[in-house]
Amino acid sequence: MSNPSTVLSLRVAEIRELTPLVRWLQLEGVDAQPLPGYDAGAHIRVRVALPDGTSDWRHYSLIDTATDAPAGRAMSGYTIAVRREDAGRGGSRFMHGLSVGQVLEVEPPRNDFPLGQHAGTVLLAGGIGITPIMSMAADCLRRGAPVRMVYAGRDPGSLAFVPELQALLGERLRLHVDAEAGGPLDVAAVLDGCAPEEHIYVCGPQPMLDAVLATAEQRGWARERVHFELFTAPAAGAGDQPFEVVLAQAGITLTVPADRSLLDCLIDAGQDPLYDCKRGECGVCAVTVIEGVPDHRDYVLNAKERESGTVMHPCVSRCQGKRLVLEL
Repeated sequence: MSNPSTVLSLRVAEIRELTPLVRWLQLEGVDAQPLPGYDAGAHIRVRVALPDGTSDWRHYSLIDTATDAPAGRAMSGYTIAVRREDAGRGGSRFMHGLSVGQVLEVEPPRNDFPLGQHAGTVLLAGGIGITPIMSMAADCLRRGAPVRMVYAGRDPGSLAFVPELQALLGERLRLHVDAEAGGPLDVAAVLDGCAPEEHIYVCGPQPMLDAVLATAEQRGWARERVHFELFTAPAAGAGDQPFEVVLAQAGITLTVPADRSLLDCLIDAGQDPLYDCKRGECGVCAVTVIEGVPDHRDYVLNAKERESGTVMHPCVSRCQGKRLVLEL
């Protein structure tokens, strides 16, 4: 959750339309002072105004393609890119409605997707998931570390930064366009082409991440070889049903609709749950289950923890039955 004492006031200094759906923004401090530095994979959170009159925070990866400057240095500004999602709650539409000169509330950089040092690094990006991945490519090149990248999208218009990536990586970049290749990227082939010492970093839509994790598991890869970040929250399942949640300590009973998360319902009910990513990656929102069977959809718990059914992540996970009792 946000700490108001650490919020920065940043002005929109420049805007570029990279594709019909992707907007590039340069943000600078209103006082022209240097901004906190960061390492590849870091993000900022921006306060956005939603159509219903409320506000919320949205996570945007920071872009730094400099290969001749030290990582973590103080920055004169932050660069992000935002894909407009017309079916979303309105955060991306707010960002696409900004004009140069407007001031935003922004949390300082935080890195939940750090780049390690490996004998070889394979970078895999899907759509707007390219933003942290291209910073990682530049960091590897800065250090002289072996790196290559696969960048996939549904059509040419979904691939932003292609000229920049080609200039940065040259022959170490492979582009895949579903519409031109006749189908989605062959994730199995990508993993089968990895040397035993190579680690893979993935950022993109949920189906891409799920395919990479499942394929890596099938091939017996150690889990620590796959590093990932989802760029959007997992989509609701087609068969999702409402369920009841009893908060044992608060003495409150809630109904979670089929199209809403348990976490959002807890917030709406005046509870103050811990949370951060809202994508089932960070593990911050974990709660204890007293009764009922969770439908686990997170990327944190291992098989044994899932089987025990004693902990769940309300940002993405649901109920397999009609009722859960939580230690809240």
